[in-house]
Amino acid sequence: MLKEIKKFWKRYRKNTAGVVGMAIVACLAIVALSADMIAPVDPRSLGPGSFLPPSYQHLMGADDLGRDIFSGVVYGSRISLIVGLLTAGASTIIGILIGGFSGYYGGRIDDLLMRLTEFFQVVPRFFLALVIIALFGSNIWNVILVLAILSWPMTARLFRAEVLRLRSQDFVMAARAIGCNDIRIIFGHILPNAIAPIIVNTSLQIAYAIILEASLSFLGLGDPAMMSWGVMLFNAQQFLRRAWWLATFPGTAIFLAVLGFNLLGDGLNDVLNPRLKDRKIGIQGPI
Repeated sequence: MLKEIKKFWKRYRKNTAGVVGMAIVACLAIVALSADMIAPVDPRSLGPGSFLPPSYQHLMGADDLGRDIFSGVVYGSRISLIVGLLTAGASTIIGILIGGFSGYYGGRIDDLLMRLTEFFQVVPRFFLALVIIALFGSNIWNVILVLAILSWPMTARLFRAEVLRLRSQDFVMAARAIGCNDIRIIFGHILPNAIAPIIVNTSLQIAYAIILEASLSFLGLGDPAMMSWGVMLFNAQQFLRRAWWLATFPGTAIFLAVLGFNLLGDGLNDVLNPRLKDRKIGIQGPI
């Protein structure tokens, strides 16, 4: 296991952008996990002064109610990571289930599941999310559930393509010959050999979920009980000309988080994509 990790890191560190993305994501995770120690005050606590510019006392300034922006950005990293990870995790599970059964069984099951996938792909996801959250409430769990339900089609198509490629391989035929059931073959034999593109897609889904949550919160459909970056941008809308720091710092945090996960995904793709690996070592693979 340790040898495989060293081998992975040896290949991964050659991608400078991927290393930068991993560093950004690692810093974001550290900030989110240690928010209670890093933030000087509770992000919802009211201060004695309003619209205080960045200073030694308030590193990123204070808003109209005297709330510390730095504390809000720090705690907002926790909410953004929770939304991103849970949304990407749930959508990946749904996509693997639908893509796995669709690709493995084929026929009518494949037609039915792919038509369902295409329906979710053509539906304008952001506007549908707006409607659903407006109807059922804007708490954080509703946001995660809606985003997960609307984000699985790409994973389903990716895994279906891998299942179609692998289901006729010798190791799958051998598993059938020794009596393995379909569930064990799909998730015990095919999935481990098709996990690379799924991992890359999941990292990109995290970035996409962070953007969607921030967009919904910016329009007033975020969870008002949670201090997220999108909620901070929503609160800053009416003061953009008066206090530039209210929107600049949470906006920069969103930009860095999304950039980090996208660069991380690109780096993972370079390492895990077998076609790219073959080209780098001089093997002409199938196009």
